Amino acid sequence: FSGVLAEDVLRELLELQERLTALTAWAPGLDRPVRLSDVCYAPLNPTEPVLGDCCINSVIQYFQNNRSHLAMMAAQSHGDATGTADWRDHLIYCVNSPLSFKDITALELSCMANYGGP
Repeated sequence: FSGVLAEDVLRELLELQERLTALTAWAPGLDRPVRLSDVCYAPLNPTEPVLGDCCINSVIQYFQNNRSHLAMMAAQSHGDATGTADWRDHLIYCVNSPLSFKDITALELSCMANYGGP
């Protein structure tokens, strides 16, 4: 994996996403600050969404916006072959099975996004 799918790029993307989702703006008509959760599409909690309910489409969602999920590694064997499963294996699995609640790697991570959807 290289280019935009390099681990350091994914970490930077996660950091940028966290900074963007934390932004607030003053809404003069409301006389209060507004956040992403005030205006986002939150299909599983449309009435009182919090930031985690917002549908944010990003490759980082395959890791539930979680640095530790991105950094996970686990020993994995298949027959006589042994190796290590990491973020690459999880990403490949999720791209092919985005509705999975648990991948088939030794990581056993969900492919579902932080907000609960694919």
